[in-house]
Amino acid sequence: MELLSGADMIARFLQDEGVEYIYGYPGGAALHIYDALFRQDKVKHILVRHEQAATHAADGYARASGKPGTVLVTSGPGATNAVTGIATAYMDSIPMVVLCGQVMSHLIGDDAFQETDIIGVTRPIVKHSFSIRHPSEIPEVLKKAYYLASTGRPGPVVVDIPKDMTAPTERYEYVYPKKVKMRSYNPVTRGHTGQIKKAVELMLKAKRPVFYTGGGVITGRACEGLTDLVKQLGFPITTTLMGIGAFPQSDDQCLGWLGMHGSYESNMAMHHADLVIAIGARFDDRVTNNTSKFCPTAKIVHVDIDPSSVSKTVRADVPIVGPAASVINEMISLVQGKEIAHPDALGEWWQKIDGWREERHGKLYEPSEPGEALKPQEVIEAVCRITRGEAFVTTDVGQHQMFAAQYYKFDKPNRFITSGGLGTMGFGFPAAMGIKKSYPQDDVVCITGEGSFQMMMQELSTCKQYGVGVKIVNLNNGSLGMVRQWQDLNYKSRHAHSYMESLPDFQKLIEAYGFTAIKVERHEDLEPALERAFADNNELVFLDIYVDPREHVYPMQVPLGAMRDMLLSKTERT
Repeated sequence: MELLSGADMIARFLQDEGVEYIYGYPGGAALHIYDALFRQDKVKHILVRHEQAATHAADGYARASGKPGTVLVTSGPGATNAVTGIATAYMDSIPMVVLCGQVMSHLIGDDAFQETDIIGVTRPIVKHSFSIRHPSEIPEVLKKAYYLASTGRPGPVVVDIPKDMTAPTERYEYVYPKKVKMRSYNPVTRGHTGQIKKAVELMLKAKRPVFYTGGGVITGRACEGLTDLVKQLGFPITTTLMGIGAFPQSDDQCLGWLGMHGSYESNMAMHHADLVIAIGARFDDRVTNNTSKFCPTAKIVHVDIDPSSVSKTVRADVPIVGPAASVINEMISLVQGKEIAHPDALGEWWQKIDGWREERHGKLYEPSEPGEALKPQEVIEAVCRITRGEAFVTTDVGQHQMFAAQYYKFDKPNRFITSGGLGTMGFGFPAAMGIKKSYPQDDVVCITGEGSFQMMMQELSTCKQYGVGVKIVNLNNGSLGMVRQWQDLNYKSRHAHSYMESLPDFQKLIEAYGFTAIKVERHEDLEPALERAFADNNELVFLDIYVDPREHVYPMQVPLGAMRDMLLSKTERT
C-alpha cells in the first residue's frame, strides 16, 4: 500500500495517465500541488505568463494530438483568467482538463481571499465539473475527468481542488484506476444500423450529393475512413472551418470549405444539392446562413455523436447518433459492391461543379504589382510553399484567419488549428506554443494580426524560457481588419475604433524579448524573409509583414441569404 498526500496523488496520477506537459501559473491555493510537481521529473510544467495562455496552449496540443490538454491554475483570478480558454475549447469540442486550486474547504462561501465559485462560473462552458471533497477520491475523480474530456463529444472538464485537500500532512492510499465506470454516462459506440442503411440507400440514389463534414470527423479519428468512402462513391466533399484537412484539399473531389467565407463552388454545390451527408458537423450559423433558405432541395443525413446536436438547427431526414468512425466504416461495408443508381446524373453534377470552379478561376484576388502593398493572400500562399503544406498552422481570429484557411492547402487533419466557435483573439500564439513543445521537429506557424497578437504577446517570455521556436507571421494592416470590412460594407466606411493608431515597433519589441524580427514591406523581400525565418527550425522568428489595408475577404455570404447568396468582390455578387 502506498500512502500519498492529495498533492502527491495529483502528480502521480498525471504520470500514470501519461501526461507529459502541464501548462499553468502558480498561486497560494495551488502551491501544495506545485510543490509535488517540483519533487518529480516526469510531468513537465510550463510556466505561462497568463492563465488564458495556459488554456490555449493545452488546447493547441489537444487539437494537434487528439489527447486531452492539461492546465493548472490557482483560485480566484487564476481560475477566472482561464475562462476564455475553457469556453474556446468547449465551443470547438476540444478535450481538456483544468485543475483549479480553491480556498480551503471551511472558507468556501465566506468570500475568502481569492475565492471564486469557478464551478458556477464555468457551468455553461464545460462538459462536466468536479469538486474534491476528500483527498482519497482524487485518483478516481481525475480518471473520470480525463475519461469524460476525451470520450463521446469531447470537451473541457474543470476539477476544483480546495487547498486542504492537498495538504502534505494528510496521506491516503493511492491506486491508479485503470478503468472508470459512470452509471449516468454511456456514450454511444456505434450508430443505428437501420438508419445507416437508410442513409446509404439515399446516397446510392442521389443525383446531386454532397458530403458536408466537420471537426467531429477529425476528433473522432475518422479521416481515413471518410476518404475511403468519398473515393468509393465519387461524390464531392466540402468541410467546415473546423473540418479542414479531414479530406485532402489537393484532391479534385474536395470543394474546399463552406460557409460565410467558404469557396464559391462549395456554397453553390450545397445550395443546389439533392442530398447532404453531414458527418461530425453541427450546422453552425457561419455555415447555414439563413436556415429557412438552407439547401432547399436537399434531403439531410446527419451523423453526430451528440444526440442534442442532431436536428437542433436543421431537421435531419435521416438522423444517426454515433461515432463518425464506426458509422463511416459501416457505410463503407454497405456501399462495397453496389452501384450508384444515376451515374449519368452524377457526371452532370460534376460538370456543373467544375463550371462553378471555372467561373472563379483566376478571380480570387488581384495580385500586387511591383511597388504596391503586398496582398495578404500572397503571403499565405508563400508560407504554404516554403513549408510544403506540411506545417501546423495556428491562427488568431479575423481576416488573417480566413485568408489562412483559404490559401494554405491542408492535406492532413489536425494541422489547421483555429478558434472556430468562440472566435477568440489571442488564441493563435499560445496554441502554437503548446503544439511546438510537443512536436519540436515540425514547423509550427502562427498566422496573426497586430490586434490579436497584442492580446497574448507576453508569451514571448515563455517561449524564451523554454526554447519554443514557433514562427509568427503578422499580417499588419494597421487595423482590426474584419471589423473594418464589416464597417465598409454595412456602415458606409465609418471606421469606429477599428484603426490602431498607436502600434509598437514590433521589431524592437521582439528583440527586447531576445528574438529575431524581420520587417517586410516590399514584394521582393517576402520570399527571402520567409527563407530566413524557416532556416532554423528551433528559432522563434517574428515576421512583421505590411499588407494592403483595403483588402477584403471574399467570397462573403450575404447576411440572411441562402448559401448561394455571396459577395464575390467589392463590385460583384451572385
